[in-house]
Amino acid sequence: MQKMTQVTPDCQPSAVAHGGGSARPQLSIGFVLLDQFTLAAFSGFIDVLRLAGDLGGGSRQIHTTWQVMSVDGLPRTSSAGITLEVSGGLAEDLDAFDYVAICGGNDYLNSSMPTHLRDWLQRVAKSRTRLLGICTGTFALAQAGVVGSRSVCVHWNVLDAFRTRFPKTPAAVDHLFIDEGDLITCAGSTAAIDLALYLVARHCGREKAQQAVRHMMLQGIRQGRQPQAHFYANLESIKDERVRQAAHYIEQRMDSLPTLDAIARYVGLGRRQLTRAFQQSLGLSPMEFQRSLRVEYGAWLLVNSQSSITQIAMDCGFSDGAHFSREFRARFNKCPRQYQNEARA
Repeated sequence: MQKMTQVTPDCQPSAVAHGGGSARPQLSIGFVLLDQFTLAAFSGFIDVLRLAGDLGGGSRQIHTTWQVMSVDGLPRTSSAGITLEVSGGLAEDLDAFDYVAICGGNDYLNSSMPTHLRDWLQRVAKSRTRLLGICTGTFALAQAGVVGSRSVCVHWNVLDAFRTRFPKTPAAVDHLFIDEGDLITCAGSTAAIDLALYLVARHCGREKAQQAVRHMMLQGIRQGRQPQAHFYANLESIKDERVRQAAHYIEQRMDSLPTLDAIARYVGLGRRQLTRAFQQSLGLSPMEFQRSLRVEYGAWLLVNSQSSITQIAMDCGFSDGAHFSREFRARFNKCPRQYQNEARA
């Protein structure tokens, strides 16, 4: 059994301003940790608040404040196996928060929701406190019936699962986060940092957001409209579940390309069966689909990274730049450099 590490957050707000008087911080957020929450998204978000809340990384909750909660007031274990203490159960006083952030993770496929949590989220939605969906916390918000007709942002890896469970809710992966006024949802992982910086700039000023950027050694603040780094074909019209599963498996292994045999074993088919299924559904073989994803990945990197074309070719699994250029020209009818110059212009 994996030994769990116990981490105790500084959950007690401080309302002491620099002048020595009492003043409410400009930004207050209540975090609700769900089972198997994503540690990177939560810790990245809260570290932005910590670094923007004081001078010199002092960590006092002066300009920002936060409180970490769980449904039952008990510690929660992240998907990384690290257990985090919380300050208590779901808060009764919602006026203490500008936002309530629901932090999800690997438990998003669990369709059961405590009645207490559902009722509380509906109460938050009716109050003046805005809601934040962090990573798969958006699943919980949709399940509680508080999303309505608003558009939400989800991580590309869970898009199909979200659309299957909540087909009437517009879900997008072409943003890092989406602000609908009283509801903001983000893709999770490092996108949570961008959302936190966005909120700090809104409530505390851009200078405080830049202060956090400097301390975290970030390159800058990414806008919410920046697309996620996702590279897959639109498979909504594909009825063959085996092809959909295989396509997702290939997407998730972009950094370690699977063999045809591995893909076939993953979905429980033989090589020939899998190839026939792909041809019937997509009109191309599994390896051709994989190659298409790699080229799409390269196109994204050409626009959104500072790497050389040779390095991008290697990162996409091509043996050299010439091989990448040939595949790229066949896909986009232009060479990588031309594509990069046009896109950036």
